[in-house]
Amino acid sequence: MTGKKKLPIGIESFEEIRKEGFYYVDKTGVIGQLLEKWGKVNLFTRPRRFGKSLNMSMLKAFFEIGGDPGLFEGLKISEKKELCEKYMGQFPVISISLKSVEGLDFEAAKKALKDILGEEAGRFYFLTQSSKLTNEEIESYKALLRVGETGDFLMSDTAMEKALLRLSLLLHKHYDKQVILLIDEYDVPLDKAFQYGYYDEMVSLLRNMFGNALKTNPNLYFAVLTGCLRISKESIFTGLNNLKVLTLTDVRFDEYFGFTDTEVKDMLEYYGLSGHYAEVKEWYDGYRFGNVEVYCPWDVINYCDLLRADPNALPQDYWSNTSGNAMVRRFIDKADTQTRDEIERLIGTIEGGEELLPIIQEILGSLSQKDALTTLVIELLAPQEQEPSDPDQEENPDEENGFFPDEEETNAGDPSIDDTNETENPSTGGTAFPAALVAVAAGAGVILILSRKKLSKK
Repeated sequence: MTGKKKLPIGIESFEEIRKEGFYYVDKTGVIGQLLEKWGKVNLFTRPRRFGKSLNMSMLKAFFEIGGDPGLFEGLKISEKKELCEKYMGQFPVISISLKSVEGLDFEAAKKALKDILGEEAGRFYFLTQSSKLTNEEIESYKALLRVGETGDFLMSDTAMEKALLRLSLLLHKHYDKQVILLIDEYDVPLDKAFQYGYYDEMVSLLRNMFGNALKTNPNLYFAVLTGCLRISKESIFTGLNNLKVLTLTDVRFDEYFGFTDTEVKDMLEYYGLSGHYAEVKEWYDGYRFGNVEVYCPWDVINYCDLLRADPNALPQDYWSNTSGNAMVRRFIDKADTQTRDEIERLIGTIEGGEELLPIIQEILGSLSQKDALTTLVIELLAPQEQEPSDPDQEENPDEENGFFPDEEETNAGDPSIDDTNETENPSTGGTAFPAALVAVAAGAGVILILSRKKLSKK
């Protein structure tokens, strides 16, 4: 298959994909939707490996002043001439990812956040020469950039919490244009803080930082946040009345994360792999976002790459080993008897799901009973290496912190499962079953989603 575009395995930079000749599944339609279905602050919650970071990179490339319009030639958004003339390359953009904000303690996490904010602030060094800023404003900008002998940023905690607000104010004044703010993986700091015992401190920090930047900020044109979890609005989004939350059950923007069936067919046809459509659909379809059935991009791209080298290669479960699942296990540990009964009844209603019940019962039966969950997600993945136990985490020291997201989006799926035939799982030699996730809103009795990920019977 010489002359074909490369497959973008693990590449999250839109510019790199477009400039280096990688295959791109066109999701630029999300730009027009963001502008037409207006939201001042938009929060997208989707599972990992479904294109959130790539979409954020694409938004930055489109809106940012000084961007390369050639990156969008031939893509869907380029057909909207008036929109492109009005919005492409017309805004200052602040873009950060919080995926590396972690540490064994709060001080280490703050250092990581200061590094991210300082690096982003450094992109706008031209502000030090801006004739539109006062000397005091220039000094306040330089305060974000100062580093110590070890290379660590020295900004104060107050400056850290106001960094996004400060940058938006200075950029607005310099360009006389409001700022677009992009925050990717917004929930990772809370995940890590919950694991290591400083959740309350991190909630307070993010509440202040997000509140400063997103609430009644006259310098903000609009903002987009992405993450896997929908954190309770009462925690870090207190008083934020302009927040539009777009979960995986929302019909808006439902086709812009993950691959649609048409997009998968087009990719397979491009690489001469159309004959493998049936097994690709069997293995990697089964998710539903809003009204659209989608495939996991990570699985599809990796399998296509394997098929290009070996046309006889069997499908594998690529997705489930892309991160740990310690948080989900802790949520299960907090489940009470009623929640466990609901999970078992839910799985029992799935055709073929009764074969999963012994597995579920074994998992739930070994866990202590807690009565604290509002929302519970159980993620049952294909067998993977068991993480070594951490003796410091045995007693769940943070169970009093109340880290209960409104929805857990680490997985999502399609409730209309009609794939009941057992098939051999080539990665384990076990028996593959058509359900790997159940999400239940305990107490409210709301069943959210099911997934058709492969689960091997042990």
